[in-house]
Amino acid sequence: MTEPSGASFSQSLERGLSILSEFATRGPVIGIADLSRAVGLNRSTTHRYVATMTKLGFLQQDPDTRKYSLGPKVADLGFAAIGSLELTGVAAGHLQTLSDETGCAASMAVLDGTDIVYVERRRSRRTAGLVVDLNLHVGSRLPAYCTSMGKVLLAYRDPIALRPLLDRMDLARRGPKTITVREQLVSALAKVRQAGIAVNDEELAPGLRSIAAPIRDREGHVVAAINVAVQLTTWTMSVESVVSRLERPLRRTAEDISTQLGYRRSNS
Repeated sequence: MTEPSGASFSQSLERGLSILSEFATRGPVIGIADLSRAVGLNRSTTHRYVATMTKLGFLQQDPDTRKYSLGPKVADLGFAAIGSLELTGVAAGHLQTLSDETGCAASMAVLDGTDIVYVERRRSRRTAGLVVDLNLHVGSRLPAYCTSMGKVLLAYRDPIALRPLLDRMDLARRGPKTITVREQLVSALAKVRQAGIAVNDEELAPGLRSIAAPIRDREGHVVAAINVAVQLTTWTMSVESVVSRLERPLRRTAEDISTQLGYRRSNS
């Protein structure tokens, strides 16, 4: 912990922010004992800060493990800065071009725990877009396991980091083809990693299909995913035909965004 540096310095605020910062460096789920050691406070003091932040929505506690993870308020704060992020700034024009080229809604999302969070979304300027849109917008959250972008982001997670995420997932049925068995999901993620794209065929909602690809940073890490989505009432072709038609422009767009972020194939 840093020492106070003047009358305008709030030690209490510093302690609270230090606790929140530990979740970024140590992992998504942390117990009180580990937190207290990390920030140099005794357990009772740490618990007091954590209980306050939990009540305010900045942290949330797992009722079974009694451990803590970041709460929705942290994500809400981040949405105010989304527009200034390099990632969204780079992707916006590419996604608009992709949407105009395909006539489909094009989106980008990042992984937040077991959910994806939409950070960019563009509609085609030459078509009316999807009939079924699920009211999606920047900041919308959806379960990762039943979305194409979510499957991409899960597929490229380190296996050690993926395991606790799978443990926390309730694989509830959302559409007629939702994967509800963990072993089947793990198998599907392995295929996504091998193919480099993920296909969602009515797993999130009836009549909704999408195809997604990863976005990499300069180190080659998958930091986001983009997708294009279609509706069965307007795209009546088979899922194979949908993939055949959309895969090339989707992959090209993902590569263009990744390249602008500094990624080169030789980096990975």
